[in-house]
Amino acid sequence: MWGGRTGALLRASGWWPTGVLGRRLLNCNAASLAGSSSPRCWSCGGLGGPSRGDRFFCPHCRALQPPDPTRDYFSLMDCNRSFRVDTVKLQHRYQQLQRLVHPDFFSQRSQNEKDFSEKHSTIVNEAYKTLLAPLSRGLYLLKLHGVEIPEGTDYEMDSQFLTEIMEINEKLAEAQGETAMKEIESIVRAKQKELTDDVSRAFERDNFEKAKELLTKMRYFSNVEEKIKLKKIPL
Repeated sequence: MWGGRTGALLRASGWWPTGVLGRRLLNCNAASLAGSSSPRCWSCGGLGGPSRGDRFFCPHCRALQPPDPTRDYFSLMDCNRSFRVDTVKLQHRYQQLQRLVHPDFFSQRSQNEKDFSEKHSTIVNEAYKTLLAPLSRGLYLLKLHGVEIPEGTDYEMDSQFLTEIMEINEKLAEAQGETAMKEIESIVRAKQKELTDDVSRAFERDNFEKAKELLTKMRYFSNVEEKIKLKKIPL
């Protein structure tokens, strides 16, 4: 259980993870670039509008079509719906899509197309950032499977792990030199690597509850990583 004295201490000390992703970033319903749900073009009314692949433009008048609110980030970024992602391929896809829909290329087009390009570009950016990082990718993949991790709750984490997080935060608060900071960074990096490998195996076995447990731990360590970055910033 996460409750009890350990959980209360974490909250009081500000060590409770606030979450890496905003709800907007994890909104599966916003992930798309496929085109309109209607088969007709909004501009010319022609049939055969973009309904598959990368056909974002009307084949008749070449007007940019609105985003498809049903397409998930994995489909958009041409990735298998899996925790394992080829990040080099992901980056290439990101660049390809931005060359198609970036607002800079629509400054002389209709207001509708300007608005659509802004929406497309935002979705592409969110999809790329979400799938690039293991933690956000795992949380998004869980959500696609109908599993979410409530924020601010402590009902499934063992006290031993919470104590470990407290001790690392205490070391970080007391760290004064570069050597001490690097030591903490090394510990957290190793923990995240181990958890990432375990999450990958959990998804491969469709063990979503295990993935949820491991991703929750990753979120705690990610919170520590953010504190390390802040401590490095000169006052």
